[in-house]
Amino acid sequence: MQVQAYLDRIGFAGSPRPDLETLRGLHRAHLRAIPYENFDVQLGRPMTIDPAAAFEKIVGARRGGWCYEMNGLFAAVLREIGFMVMEMAGAVMRGDRGEIAHGNHLVLRVDLDRPYIADVGFGDGVLEPLPMRLGEHHCEGYAFRLEALDDGWLRFHNHTFGGAPYFDFRDEPADQAQLAATCEWLSTSPQSVFTQTALAFRHRPDGVASLIGRTVNKISPTGKTTRLIGTSSEFSSVLKDEFDLDLPQAAQLWPAICAKHEELFGAGAQA
Repeated sequence: MQVQAYLDRIGFAGSPRPDLETLRGLHRAHLRAIPYENFDVQLGRPMTIDPAAAFEKIVGARRGGWCYEMNGLFAAVLREIGFMVMEMAGAVMRGDRGEIAHGNHLVLRVDLDRPYIADVGFGDGVLEPLPMRLGEHHCEGYAFRLEALDDGWLRFHNHTFGGAPYFDFRDEPADQAQLAATCEWLSTSPQSVFTQTALAFRHRPDGVASLIGRTVNKISPTGKTTRLIGTSSEFSSVLKDEFDLDLPQAAQLWPAICAKHEELFGAGAQA
């Protein structure tokens, strides 16, 4: 793994060390520089959990990625620096979706003075790593919560205005075969939310920008504003201006995005 190239990609200056200050700095810099996005899924490209492929895409091609890519790359870089990292399988909306949700998220445990949850792949989630301590946590004005469930799982509650409200995980190493199988299902199944419409998130100094289909949202600790994107050219401009994604191929998705939006919300409605 070319750590320096990654550090240049996220704009991290200085010499990284396996300590909490570095972990916080890398976590914040990654989320500010690299958008969460699912455009390869939308374009029908094969997906993988291989961190080397994520490096080529995110660092080499200056793209974003989804959880397997974002946290997979982050874990590989952290290990090169000297951090102790354990990959854990998450389950977004497990209480609502059941077993089909198992492995639909990748989240990291980093051991320092205590265990920390590091997660640069949850879209509009927390900007900094959190101590793996039950109860409420605050970051940048947003409130998060970590809860222990009766069945041995832990539940991370996102902030009030987040897209996905929570994910569950176990404090144990992920089954890589399960992650790979779920990655394939999420990227190919018509039932997967990732195949149904375009998604993008990016942490910005003034809050979080999110794209869901043809709506673009601005999220802050006090609320969320939403506007409807009107044309394919505006769609391309939003990707560039809000998410730093120079992706001309995305324009070909516009008719399908509009059709799906109308199916889900009605013509002219906001998500």
